Amino acid sequence: MQKGEVVCLLGPSGSGKTTLLRTINHLERIDAGEIYVGGKLVGYEYRKGRLHELKEKAVAHDRRRTTMVFQHFNLFPNMTALDNVAIGPRKVEGLPRAKAYDQARELLSLVGLADRADAYPKQMSGGQQQRVAIARALAMEPEVILFDEPTSALDPELVGEVLRVIRELADRGMTMVVVTHEIAFARDLADRVVVMMDGSVIEDGDPRRVLDAPTDSRTARFLSLQTA
Repeated sequence: MQKGEVVCLLGPSGSGKTTLLRTINHLERIDAGEIYVGGKLVGYEYRKGRLHELKEKAVAHDRRRTTMVFQHFNLFPNMTALDNVAIGPRKVEGLPRAKAYDQARELLSLVGLADRADAYPKQMSGGQQQRVAIARALAMEPEVILFDEPTSALDPELVGEVLRVIRELADRGMTMVVVTHEIAFARDLADRVVVMMDGSVIEDGDPRRVLDAPTDSRTARFLSLQTA
């Protein structure tokens, strides 16, 4: 994918979407092939012509380039929204406290939560928690943000507020890979749509071509079930 591109991954449960996403930041090891982000090999390095897996410390360092937003938010329950956003830059990047918190406030404002900086996760709706999680991902200044079904754990009335934030990030040129079951959202947002089935990519291309005129009958069947 290209810088600034948004790729949406579609497919039924168990098709390999999340696993593929997790390989991009080496939360899952790959059995074959190579993955590059920003021209740099993910999780491995060549030494004397042979591929060697990086130590966990080096992997964690590189993982900052590909932050991930999970289905279930994964916020620290004993920290405020502001603390949740600031902790990565402070602990990982060594950013001074004042600068980290100034940045965190700016990011909470970006996701529409400037007034919830002092709230704890249990005091926020699911949509608000997910927006804090997005702000936390942005705080690491990643090259790519990976979204693993960011709206699947939300009540229907809260889905829109999270999708609006993701759409705004796309408008700002953020490179993103989004696993989603929101077909209309993928149609409107994605530069490319990838459909997976049984661990393999069966469609890959322009959203309108893939969603309106799929070449694989399995894609057509999957899409018909989503819109039924």
